[in-house]
Amino acid sequence: MTYVVIENCIKCKYQDCVEVCPVDCFYEGENFLVINPDECIDCGVCEPECPAEAIVPDTGPDLEQWLEINTKYAEIWPNITRKRDALPGADEENGKPGKLAELSEKPGQGD
Repeated sequence: MTYVVIENCIKCKYQDCVEVCPVDCFYEGENFLVINPDECIDCGVCEPECPAEAIVPDTGPDLEQWLEINTKYAEIWPNITRKRDALPGADEENGKPGKLAELSEKPGQGD
């Protein structure tokens, strides 16, 4: 089992999760974070820290696509270990459905 970041993170990118991760397995895109499943130790510390409830165990239903997305972008985006501000408008975007089409493939700033 590993944890994955799912759709609700898109255009929110709260970063409370990166600060508590003991193995620094978060990677940053322009408008989304991912977890590297090969680095995640399945501790679950990040899950309750996410205000958008966008971190879930990969054992849930219909998460294959999100596991692939997390794996793909963790390979090419920069590592992030320090919390910064969420994206402008994050509170308004939190909970909006259908954001997958808005996922940017561009890397974020990283540390």
